[in-house]
Amino acid sequence: MSTNRAGRELILVVDEVEETRDAIEKLLTADGYRVTASKDEQDAIERGRRQHPELILMSRGAQSDDFVATIRRIRDHAALGRTVPVVIFSVETIAEGAEMDIGENTHLAHPENFEQLRRLVRRLLHQFPSLS
Repeated sequence: MSTNRAGRELILVVDEVEETRDAIEKLLTADGYRVTASKDEQDAIERGRRQHPELILMSRGAQSDDFVATIRRIRDHAALGRTVPVVIFSVETIAEGAEMDIGENTHLAHPENFEQLRRLVRRLLHQFPSLS
């Protein structure tokens, strides 16, 4: 799990690959975010229910072809609502590599590098500040 910094946004990272989860957690923690990492949908639901993240960052991996339905289940079962932004990222090319909004405050991204993903995270957390 992550290092907590009081007053900083909490990001839930969902990725089935431990090395990827660890790398993203390390980079986001270095940016000052609190991070909780999850290996699968069920674990993400439990962490979401207990920790109430301000943003969900989920890898589009082999785990689920219907990643939008997976996000809906995580939000619904963790009682997070539609105000929590979600970024679904993939290392595979998506829509010519462009970020796009796919509805319900969910964004699909194919970052060329981690800096692009970091900018998107910052923008979403600024655009949709926590309601709590």
